[in-house]
Amino acid sequence: METRITKLLGIEYPIFQGGMAWIAESTLAAAVSNAGGVGIIAGGSAPIDYLREQIRRAKSLTDKPFGVNIMLMSPNADDLAQLVIDENVPMITTGAGNPGKYMEAWNNAGIKVIPVVPSVALAKRMERSGASAVIAEGTESGGHIGENTTMCLVPQVVDAVSIPVIAAGGIADGRGIAASFMLGAEGVQVGTRFLAAEECQIHPTYKQLVVDAKDTDSIVTGRYTGHPCRNVKTKFSKKLASGEANGTITPDEFEQITLGSLRKAVQDGNLDEGSFLCGAIAGMVKKVQPAKEIVEEMFAEAEKLLNR
Repeated sequence: METRITKLLGIEYPIFQGGMAWIAESTLAAAVSNAGGVGIIAGGSAPIDYLREQIRRAKSLTDKPFGVNIMLMSPNADDLAQLVIDENVPMITTGAGNPGKYMEAWNNAGIKVIPVVPSVALAKRMERSGASAVIAEGTESGGHIGENTTMCLVPQVVDAVSIPVIAAGGIADGRGIAASFMLGAEGVQVGTRFLAAEECQIHPTYKQLVVDAKDTDSIVTGRYTGHPCRNVKTKFSKKLASGEANGTITPDEFEQITLGSLRKAVQDGNLDEGSFLCGAIAGMVKKVQPAKEIVEEMFAEAEKLLNR
């Protein structure tokens, strides 16, 4: 399936694996890249030495393009912005802010910059700054979310910019890919489906929660802190949502309770204190598969539908 995204990055399938904090590391990223898509290593707030090791390990596992996600609100953003230049990372995605101050240096280094955007306004600003493409991410996605849905956001961003648009949020099979292309996107970013990849290194409890999830097992917490997150519904996430709704947990207490909760989910499978971030599409993820099988299955279905 050839689009401007496959040509831009030299890949077989126009699919990005989401840059999920504490989850998207070199093993998963290399597997998705080897499958013909683009694997992404999550920068998050991880130590720079660790991220340098992850980038070099990915290079040892694949000779295909891969990228790094930079969360611009992270305290290590400046160091990571330089690290991707030093390590000759071919492309990056960005989130949680405006990467404008880094764009010139990245473009001069030949790095393809593809920001995640929740609005038309930011998409237009990113195009003016020199972005190679944008990822229009709807509120259906896991982790930190905006308010606009994928169905509404993608076509408006497509109409507003001339650079390629990648759709994200609520995409887990070939139908989602085909729908995204009908909306004008030229690629997709998928996170939740890859949580069930064999190569994904999350705790088995986390992986099983995703596979067992139903359509109603998604919950958003943290709206009153200004950083809403979509999670799998657990006793912990329901307690947070309840405390937020009835005022028994203040925003400061919420931040304190959730500090380190993603790590507790990913590494420990801690159901009592962990935040198991996951998209609203989890109810469609039914089994654990190799990343290559996931990619090929999704695109075989998408091509069949689009050819129809």
